[in-house]
Amino acid sequence: MKRTLISLALIVAVSAQAQITTNTKAKVDPKNNKVSNPVVEKPKAKLMSRDALRACIDQQEANQKESDAIKADQNAYKANAEALRAEKAALEAADAELSKQVEAVKAERDAILKEHEEIAAAAPKLSKEELKARNEAYQARANAFGPMVDKVKAGDAENNEKRKAFAAKVDGLDAQFKAIEDRTEKHLDASDAWKAECANKAYDENDEKAIRKEKAAAAAAAAAASAAGK
Repeated sequence: MKRTLISLALIVAVSAQAQITTNTKAKVDPKNNKVSNPVVEKPKAKLMSRDALRACIDQQEANQKESDAIKADQNAYKANAEALRAEKAALEAADAELSKQVEAVKAERDAILKEHEEIAAAAPKLSKEELKARNEAYQARANAFGPMVDKVKAGDAENNEKRKAFAAKVDGLDAQFKAIEDRTEKHLDASDAWKAECANKAYDENDEKAIRKEKAAAAAAAAAASAAGK
């Protein structure tokens, strides 16, 4: 035991001497026998305590985890935005098609009215058979016009529902963006706090190794418990 203590004492003494820097250019004043450039001992860097280092490592890991989560949120937001862009294009195409159908309905309505006028004007000159044939053709056309109008109305109602659903999705996307923005701001604040408390602070590497070992053991225990629960 004494040998061990003596050895440790020697190590401490040697370590202390190693931290003292001797100025090889020091000069002695012959009048007062004083050293003009005295020996300067380098101040020892103040090391973080193990608890403080553990807190910094925990915060750094939490910041990294949050950074990864924010990136996942951003990717989800981009995917949703792309999907909405495609949905918007589909809605615009459906509206354009509906507009064509509305124009076709208007044209058909005008054509039916014109045909009615033409039959009425030509009726005195037409035989019964001719008038009957033209009236039957007109009636068939007029009867087909109703379903044509109904189809356009149904298409418009369907498009309206799709527009409402799309508007709700846009609101959801805006809310998603705001949430990511707020989360990112908090993450940046946490990163700044870590820099202020932990960055460029000296610490004992043995403390770091011990903390990493603790964390690895805790992670292994958690994994084992999870596996056992399954």
